[in-house]
Amino acid sequence: MPARPRDVPRRLGRPPAAAANKAELRDPGYPELLPDRHPDRDGGPCAPDVQRLRAVLECAASITENIMTFELPNLPYSRDALEPYISARTLDLHYGKHHQGYVDKLNAAVKGKPDAEKSLEEIIRSGSGAVFNNAAQVWNHTFYWRSMSPNANPEPTGNLADAIAGEFGDLATLKAQFAEAANGQFGSGWAWLVLGPNRRLSITKTSNAENPLTAGETPLLTLDVWEHAYYVDYFNDRAKYVRTFLDNLANWEFASKNFDNSD
Repeated sequence: MPARPRDVPRRLGRPPAAAANKAELRDPGYPELLPDRHPDRDGGPCAPDVQRLRAVLECAASITENIMTFELPNLPYSRDALEPYISARTLDLHYGKHHQGYVDKLNAAVKGKPDAEKSLEEIIRSGSGAVFNNAAQVWNHTFYWRSMSPNANPEPTGNLADAIAGEFGDLATLKAQFAEAANGQFGSGWAWLVLGPNRRLSITKTSNAENPLTAGETPLLTLDVWEHAYYVDYFNDRAKYVRTFLDNLANWEFASKNFDNSD
């Protein structure tokens, strides 16, 4: 099964299916607690009442804390950490507005539906329409932020380096093919380094919110080529943005961990 990246949007649990309603939690004869009574005094006249009240409050707290939601994960670095290659202004818009927007739309789309009980990966593999689009974009963006590092190593090491040498010959060839895919993606989409079910590396591109998980592939690294990802800093020069990513920001350590964890 494809490895799940770190820090995908967290979700809280769902209230028990058989949770009692308010009427069931409080009997009709439940007396109000008055200021001159002492509910916490052991053996006091209000002890049974206090036990009922605590049960009500504990149940209410459990229900409140267990509403099923997706959350925007924290960035793995500060918003200005990728400068001068990607500006804090871009992160404010891309992460703070676009990514947050996908999270909000996903929560609205799955509210009260069976998809609300699924993980992001389950929705991506089985969903469609707005639910799929927003779930995939939440996942894709989370993965994208971790595909970059302000302290990126210039090249991969370990098992991934060996696999790249075996599949592409060298890193330069991989970068050339990745750039071709990223620049050749018409309109909005993503470029990916993936590990296939046959354990072979390949470069692929997807349109809009599409994700390699639907093809049974394990994403190792990605680049967002939606225009909002680079227009503030590079205007319409996607090729420069792609070169900058590959030469200065690509997080090969993250890709290596995804490769090693894919067994």
